[in-house]
Amino acid sequence: MAVQSGTYKGVSAADRAADRRRRLLDAALSVWADPDQRTTMTAVCRAAGLTERYFYESFGGLDEVLSAVVEEVGTEIESTTLAAADAAGADPAARITAAVAAFVDLLVADPRKGRVAIIEAAALPGLRARRTQLLRHFAHLAAEEAQHHAARRHEDELAGLLFIGGMAEVVTAWLDGALDVAPEEVVATASRAYLGLYPT
Repeated sequence: MAVQSGTYKGVSAADRAADRRRRLLDAALSVWADPDQRTTMTAVCRAAGLTERYFYESFGGLDEVLSAVVEEVGTEIESTTLAAADAAGADPAARITAAVAAFVDLLVADPRKGRVAIIEAAALPGLRARRTQLLRHFAHLAAEEAQHHAARRHEDELAGLLFIGGMAEVVTAWLDGALDVAPEEVVATASRAYLGLYPT
């Protein structure tokens, strides 16, 4: 569908379309993360306060908007954790603790993000493969981090998969309420696990 041209109340058509897209993404996150709601295009539009006409302005279908949500969450996790590690300096233990703490803080601030990217995406055939790709990407980042103080490239990649896979299981249990621990305990345990896999 073509975006309408022209300015309305001082806001350009492009800006209005971008705002509607943002509202749909935020609505999709909320609806998808709510176990009491069915995730449908109608539910997303209702939560965004928009008609289906505007949905198709930005997305070709439900899978497309959900995929966009997962991509946004993945990008936020990566940028947040890498920035925290870099700010922590050169010490491997300080870097991994800072990165894990930033990740956990993100989930504490908005548990919906962890739920959709790690739990819900695994249940949808159209997103399962992308979720696997993202987990492997983060495993590769974990291996790259270890290569600052180690030189076992193939072993590093394997250890990265073990670490990220374990973190995904911990987050799943934690967000589902099956794991009743404080965020600080998750950070401490995950950091010890990483340093055990990648001894300095």
